[in-house]
Amino acid sequence: MKKLFLTAFIILMTAGAAVAQNYTVERITGLVQKETAASGGGSTRVNLKVGDILTASTIIHTAAEAVLVLKFGERLITIPASRSGRVSELSASGLRVTGNVTRVDTTAAERTGGQTTTASARAADAANDPDIAEE
Repeated sequence: MKKLFLTAFIILMTAGAAVAQNYTVERITGLVQKETAASGGGSTRVNLKVGDILTASTIIHTAAEAVLVLKFGERLITIPASRSGRVSELSASGLRVTGNVTRVDTTAAERTGGQTTTASARAADAANDPDIAEE
């Protein structure tokens, strides 16, 4: 029970710290907008400027041929043209992250390699198996 409580506590603290961090607009090429709440319950789009601070839940839109570069901590995150969504989703969806590589670990002990088999390789193995009878 203690382990479960401790694990839940650590997850909540980590999630809270991740949400609390902000993204800063470093560079903009083309038209990039964010959604803001409008009076009356809807939302409107406002053009972003260099230096604007965005939260993880801010919804942004990059137009065709537009590029947005955000700074998150020490990382620079490039969001390409024609993207829409929350900053946290766009920045974590495999988009190009630029910055310095501080360490590359290539030790064999850390690698997870396995045998990849194909259907033809499995069929060849099965043909040689004495427990399988041919029809």
